[in-house]
Amino acid sequence: MEPVWTHIPIMAPQIAQLLLTNPSGTYMDGTLGLGGHTKFFLSKLDAQAHIYGFDKDPHALQMAVQRVGDLRLTACHASYSRAAEVLAEHGVKEIDGALFDLGLSSYQLDDPSRGFSLLREGPLDMRFDTTQTLTAATIVNTWGMDELERIFRDYGEEHRAAQVAHAILTARRTQPLQTTTQLKQVVETVLGPKHGRIHPATQIFQALRIACNEEFAHVEQIALVIGQVLKPGARAAVLTFHSLEDRLVKNQFKALAATGQWKLVTKHALAPDYEEVKQNRRARSAKLRVIERV
Repeated sequence: MEPVWTHIPIMAPQIAQLLLTNPSGTYMDGTLGLGGHTKFFLSKLDAQAHIYGFDKDPHALQMAVQRVGDLRLTACHASYSRAAEVLAEHGVKEIDGALFDLGLSSYQLDDPSRGFSLLREGPLDMRFDTTQTLTAATIVNTWGMDELERIFRDYGEEHRAAQVAHAILTARRTQPLQTTTQLKQVVETVLGPKHGRIHPATQIFQALRIACNEEFAHVEQIALVIGQVLKPGARAAVLTFHSLEDRLVKNQFKALAATGQWKLVTKHALAPDYEEVKQNRRARSAKLRVIERV
C-alpha cells in the first residue's frame, strides 16, 4: 500500500493574491510537486483558466494529477528551464503568471527510498528526475577531492568542506558509500554527532542534492524563462528556502528591475506569518519574491 503523503502548500493565499491577476488566465507552476499550490490556485480561478505544471519527478507528476483532479491542469515532465519550448508545443506563447517553489516536496523528503534525508536509512540517490543517471552515490564515490570540497563549501556553506571531502575519499577506498547512514557516519567523524536541533551533516546533504540536480543552474535560468513566457502585466513569484537560492533570485530580480521593463511587486522578501509556521514547521525558512513585467 502506498503511503499517504501530507503536503501543505506554503504561503498559498499570499501567493494567489499577488500572482493571479487574471481570473481567466493561463499560468505555469514551475515546480508542481504534489500540486498543492496549483489546486489552491484553481479554486480561485475561472472555468476558462489553465495551469501548466512542470516537474522533473515523474512520480510527483502522477500524484499531482490525481490530487488536483482538474482538467484545467496540464502536467509536463520537464524542468521549468524548458518552459518556453514546452508551452509552445501546447500552442501557448504567453502566460499571465508563473510560480517557482524551490522547496523540496514533503513526499520526497519523507520517502527513504529517495535518499534525501539523513534521518532515514536509504540509498544515496537524491535525484528529482529518476530517469537521469547522476546520483548522489555517483558524486561521493567518483568525484575528486577538489570538486567535493567546492560543492560542500559553495552549496552547503560548510567551513570544514576540505576535511569532509578528505574523509569521504578515505572511506570510499575501503568500500563505496551507498546509503544515507554510511555517509552520515563518515561526516560525523569530522563534524561530530548531532548535539542540537540540526544535524551537522544537514548542509552536506543539501550540497549533494543541489549538485545532483544542478539546482542553481536551473534557478539562474528563472530570469530568462520569465522573459520568454510572461506577457506585459504578468507576474512571477519565487519561493525559496535557503539564503543561497534567495540571493540568486534577489539579484536576478534586481537586474531585471534595473532595465525599466520590470518592477518589483515585493521590495523585500515576504515571510510566512507566525500561525503558518506554527502549523507547518517546514515553512519557517520560506521567502517569497514577486516581480511584474511592465
